[in-house]
Amino acid sequence: MKRISVETRWLEDLAFETEVNGHKIILDADPQFGGKERGPRPKPLMLSALGGCTAMDVISILDKMHVKPDGLNVIVEGDLGDEHPVQFEKMHVIYEFKGKDLPLDKLRKAVELSEEKYCGVRAFYKKTIALTSEIRIIK
Repeated sequence: MKRISVETRWLEDLAFETEVNGHKIILDADPQFGGKERGPRPKPLMLSALGGCTAMDVISILDKMHVKPDGLNVIVEGDLGDEHPVQFEKMHVIYEFKGKDLPLDKLRKAVELSEEKYCGVRAFYKKTIALTSEIRIIK
């Protein structure tokens, strides 16, 4: 088992600084709750974690398949519940591939491998959140 540790330090008000892999990130609350727009909120970063994890997998897998898209955008939409603790109830991942003559079967296979075998963030989230996805090709 490998342990990863991240420290989050209170700055002032509802602003915190966290350091991840040597990169500092300021977190802040929504202004309606006392934040001052100094950084992102923690919950949207959960969407970024999923998007980044699966995007890295998919590009790596496609590279091994000798498929080179001109671009990849991963959009992650999350639906939050209304009751406390407010948490994600559903996330939807949209894979937008850019390029001509991209083999849809290989794109699907790369996404499937990421979602079912490699993406640790998705594996964790699927224990408590409904997850769906779709593939779009933009020429």
